[in-house]
Amino acid sequence: MIGEGERDASSCRQWSEWQLLDSILPTGGFAHSLGLEASVQTRLVSSPTDLETHIIHLLDNTASLLLPFVYSSHKSPDTETWQKLDLLLDATLTNQVSSKASISQGSALLRVAASVFTEIPSLKTIRDASSGESRLRFHHAPVFGLVCGLLGMDSETCQRAYLFVTLRDVVSAATRLNLVGPMGASVMQHRIAAVAGETVLEKWKDRDAGEACQTSPLLDVVQGCHGYLFSRLFCS
Repeated sequence: MIGEGERDASSCRQWSEWQLLDSILPTGGFAHSLGLEASVQTRLVSSPTDLETHIIHLLDNTASLLLPFVYSSHKSPDTETWQKLDLLLDATLTNQVSSKASISQGSALLRVAASVFTEIPSLKTIRDASSGESRLRFHHAPVFGLVCGLLGMDSETCQRAYLFVTLRDVVSAATRLNLVGPMGASVMQHRIAAVAGETVLEKWKDRDAGEACQTSPLLDVVQGCHGYLFSRLFCS
């Protein structure tokens, strides 16, 4: 039988996991459109149908390129592994716009996690020990896997959560770009979630960082044009 103390610990862990995915957590995700704004201005996305197709391709590209770093970091949530993955991802991301966005969100996530989840002192220890390392970039995917691993989240839930955060942020960006209304966005998010879970996650989960690849290089190219847009609502 499960003891009361074990049940309480499990309940607290669930609350922490939900908070990690809460949009109110100040990690800066809503300042980024994941390339959607550039895709709209270059006419790659010009209708709700285009938007839904774009988001599915974005999730597939995110899963193929970044999910391996989330998985590898979660599998061995220690300083040495995380630092190696951070450096490898920094060398992998050739798109300066997405690289800066990843660094910004990853740095914020580690700072917030170390301050919020004080029951895990190793988060603060890792952050303090790494802050003076000029070679580190604090990319988002390895930091996310590290935090999930230290929170005790299982591997598949961690990877599913990363795709959820990606879907949440791009749908929010679509709403603010006036591509879809709040109700339509909710319906679309629920519809795409089925594809993300049953197709995208199943295809790309549990892969090591050495297997990371791009499935939609055009999205990467378009996002790289973000800095050249005449007017911009988002940072990326």
